[in-house]
Amino acid sequence: MLFFANDSHRSNGYEIYISHTALFWTATAILVPSACAVAWWCVEKLLNKLAPYEYHYRPGTISGFIAHVIAGHAKRRRGRAPIRVYMDGCFDMMHYGHANALRQAQALGDQLVVGLIPDSEILRNKGPPVMDENERRIMIDSVKWVGEVMTGVPYELNPEFLDTLLTKNRIDYVVHGDDPCLLPDGSDAYAHVKQQGRFRMIKRTEGVSSTDIVGRMLMCTRINAGFQKEKRELTKQFSSGHHGDSRSDPKASPSREASTAGPSSSGDRPVVAGELARASQGSMSTPTVLSRFMPTSRRIVQFSDGVPPPPGSTIVYIDGAFDLFHPGHVQILQAARRLGDFLIVGLHTDEDVTARRGTHLPIMDLHERSLSVLACRYVNEVIIGAPLLVTQDLLKTFNISIVTRGTVSEMGHQHNGEDKRYETPKKLNIFREVTSPNQMTTATIIKRIVKNRENYEARNAKKAVSEANYYSGQKQYVSEI
Repeated sequence: MLFFANDSHRSNGYEIYISHTALFWTATAILVPSACAVAWWCVEKLLNKLAPYEYHYRPGTISGFIAHVIAGHAKRRRGRAPIRVYMDGCFDMMHYGHANALRQAQALGDQLVVGLIPDSEILRNKGPPVMDENERRIMIDSVKWVGEVMTGVPYELNPEFLDTLLTKNRIDYVVHGDDPCLLPDGSDAYAHVKQQGRFRMIKRTEGVSSTDIVGRMLMCTRINAGFQKEKRELTKQFSSGHHGDSRSDPKASPSREASTAGPSSSGDRPVVAGELARASQGSMSTPTVLSRFMPTSRRIVQFSDGVPPPPGSTIVYIDGAFDLFHPGHVQILQAARRLGDFLIVGLHTDEDVTARRGTHLPIMDLHERSLSVLACRYVNEVIIGAPLLVTQDLLKTFNISIVTRGTVSEMGHQHNGEDKRYETPKKLNIFREVTSPNQMTTATIIKRIVKNRENYEARNAKKAVSEANYYSGQKQYVSEI
């Protein structure tokens, strides 16, 4: 009996052993593949995080992966200690050339700090500005690439101020264009920062300068009936390059007077650099320099946000010429932007503006005006060559929710006569008139120039020499950022 009992016990133990062994291998067969799958998933996720898919199984994967890792490290480091670049200037009568310089400067770092030179410094070093410091501050604040503005900065980057920039304000680099910037004594305004190796050069934007814009404004008053006769007489002399002679000889010859009374037989052709240089060296003063602006598709892309309105956005539309982009424009665009989520600006063609406002207007052509408006932080999109009439088709094409305009118009007393332009949005009850925060117009700036002819004449004559030298001899190829 004991033998059989022991044998039975052994049999049961063997069965239990077999059962446990089977259970073990069954669990192993299930769990091991599952564990391997989980491990593989974790490894794949880690691999994808360290080396994104675009670097897998492609030529140059090692170099691409290393570049990606370095870029990630640089991004994290710059997040903790961003690269700050500084650019100063007068930014008087701010135009798309100024905006493009600020765009390039911002591209050199993470944060752009702009130093706005005060009126007193400008008057001492260059002559009277057209716009005062408050007006220039409005313009600088509106540029989408500007992160911070410093006021009361000196015209010259002297060692004391430079030390303040580099230490207190944590500036890494000081930026300026490739055109010369000289102090009254002829020395380089950026000599000190260059010695410290903290200077970075950007390409100047050719085709526009404050000097030639002043000349264009003076030219427009020569013929346009919207300006007084005596003002036209002053600008006839300036824009034709004979104002110095006529001041010394009030009884100018009839032939000279006739030649300055209107467009020349050559069609008011632009003055080239060689003529500008000869004029500046001779007894007569500098003639007007017309625009050398050469628009490119790349420039439009650089200035554009390129981001469509999100679904469900309230899209606001405002149209106009927006000539000589100024604080009045900036503040009405800011007010318009508050009405919705996405602001579209319609820019009228040069022909439409000329037909409504007179000969030699607009001062800036359509492409120049487009860039100036696109640089404004309150603007999301621009329609280049928008129709005068706001039609149903225009509203549907751009899904416009609100059409607005300001109470201040360049047309002055003719403002009420333009109501038919907005008949459709008014019928749809989507038209909003916004009180203009600023009374400035393009005519305001032109009248300032004409009123202070003597000062701006001397300022332009001085600036014209460096402009001529740049285009004729000092100009070099500098790659644009």
